[in-house]
This record gives sequence, structure tokens and C-alpha cells, in this order.
Amino acid sequence: MANLDIVQPKKKAILLSLCVSIVLMLAKFVAYFITQSNAILTDALESIVNVLASSFAFYSIYLATIPKDKNHPYGHGKVEFFSAFLEGTLITIAGLIIIFKSTYDLIYPKPIYQLFEGAGIIGATGIVNLIIGYYLINVGKKENSITLEADGKHLLTDAITSAGLVVGIILIQFTQIYWLDSAISILLGLYIIYNGYKLTRRSVGGLMDESNIELVKNIIEILQKNRKEPWIDVHNLRAQQYGADLHVDCHFTLPYYFDLNRVHQEISSIDKLINGNGNCKTELFIHADPCLPACCNYCEMKDCPVREEAFRGEIEWTIENATKNQKHFDQ
Repeated sequence: MANLDIVQPKKKAILLSLCVSIVLMLAKFVAYFITQSNAILTDALESIVNVLASSFAFYSIYLATIPKDKNHPYGHGKVEFFSAFLEGTLITIAGLIIIFKSTYDLIYPKPIYQLFEGAGIIGATGIVNLIIGYYLINVGKKENSITLEADGKHLLTDAITSAGLVVGIILIQFTQIYWLDSAISILLGLYIIYNGYKLTRRSVGGLMDESNIELVKNIIEILQKNRKEPWIDVHNLRAQQYGADLHVDCHFTLPYYFDLNRVHQEISSIDKLINGNGNCKTELFIHADPCLPACCNYCEMKDCPVREEAFRGEIEWTIENATKNQKHFDQ
């Protein structure tokens, strides 16, 4: 039931995006047919990408919600990175097509008509995309879905290009400089390619398990803020994102004289701490290391029966020392 509660907001958001994208695509092609404007065709072609991307995004969200199985012990969440990669690739291809088409029409211009009517239609679609884009981004951040965030940012990009397009169309109408139509289209195509690159870059990083520095910093800050005496140090901390789920593994140095029950209690409290303060469901794999005499100078355990050296000062946990595969006295 808990998984279903998480899935429903994602499905509702992406279905809304898909339905709106289809309607706006049709509206933009109507605007193109009445104006024959290259710049408007640019926006219409990108809308095809919106529809394709939203369709695959819906399917990827469905796959991401399938429970873990024998062949996928970490779940199916990484498909969301693939969805974002596909969307970024489609955006880039659309941008290239737009530039080639507009360059041709810049050399061999053709007449354009009813620009004010076309500007009105494009302006209306831009406002709708702006609203839906912000909605998808907010839901994506809340539900930790890169797919929804990618789709939302894509729609925001579409809204920005539509705004620039409206300004350009009005400028063409007043100046009667018609080659501006293709020039504006080329500039918008370059902007679209840039956004496609950023989206693809992020998705590739996720597929390659690239370290999320901000995510790791957040985990370390939670541990540092709530650290307890027995937690002598934390090291070899790594984090991987799988859709809405986060997997963290690390080593914690604990007093060597703790029995297994006490060690289990400490590890359980760390698990509860991360899941209680983090913004997503986290699965932790914690390896318990025994302390050594060299740890005594930064160990805060009071009345320690085996202390060999006086406590000199706490070593603050940072991304520099918590991610290294060594106890802090070795640094």
C-alpha cells in the first residue's frame, strides 16, 4: 500500500503532462499551418518530443514501481535515468533538425502569414507549459523522481522558447524583416540543444553511479548533527540513487568491547536517523569496525574501560574524511 501511495502522484502528474502535451502539439501545428513560420514550426516539432518523452516517462515510472526481484535486487528505479537520457537525446535531435531546416529557409526564404494569430496561439501554449512544468518539477522533487523533474524542465524550456518566439514574431510583424524568422529559429534550436545536453549529462551520471555530492553532504550533515558518543568515526560512505530509493553503505567505528546486541542497536539507530531526517526512502548497509588505540584521542566515550590516551578533540565529519576508506587517525 505504501508503494501505491508513492506511485499515484507520479502517475497522475505524468498522465497530465502527456494529455496536455498532445493538445498543445496540435495547437502549435495549427499555428504553423496558418502562418508557415519556421520559428513556429520549431516549437511544433519540439512538442512532438514532449509527447514521445511523456509517453516513455509514464512507462518508466510504471517500471520503477515494480518490486525488487531475483534479477533486480536493487529494484527497477534506474529506468528513470534511462527515461531522462532518452528525453535529452530526443530534445537534442529536435534542435539539430530545427537548425538544418531553418538554415535552408534562411538561404531560400518563403512568405509567412497571420503572424499575430500564430503568436497568440504560441503564447497561450507557453503559459500552459510554464504551469505544468513547475507542477512536474515540484512533484518530482517531492517524490524523488528524475523522470518528472526532467519532463518538467523540458516543459519550462518549451515555455521559454515560446516566449522568445512570441517576441520574435511581433518584431517580424513590425519590422517586416522576414529573414528574422529563420534566424530566431536557429537561436532557439541552439538553446534546445544546450538543454538536451544538460539533461543527457545528468542521466548518464546517474546510470554510471556518479557520486551525488549534495546528497552525500546532506547525509554527513545529518550524522554530524546527531552523532553519539559510541560513533567514533564514519568512513567509506557512498550513496547511490535508484529512482525514488536511496542506497547508502558506510563503515562506522564503534568501541571494540560492544557485544553484537549493542552493535545492532547502534546500527539500527543510525538507520532510523537517516530515514527520519532524509527526504527519501533509504536502504543502509553499515559495516561495524572495532576501534583501535589510535582512535582514543578523538573518541568521546566517557568512562571508557580501555582508554589508552586522553580525549583531545572531536574530528568533525566532512565529505573529505567520511568518504575516504580509512579511519580518521590515518589521515
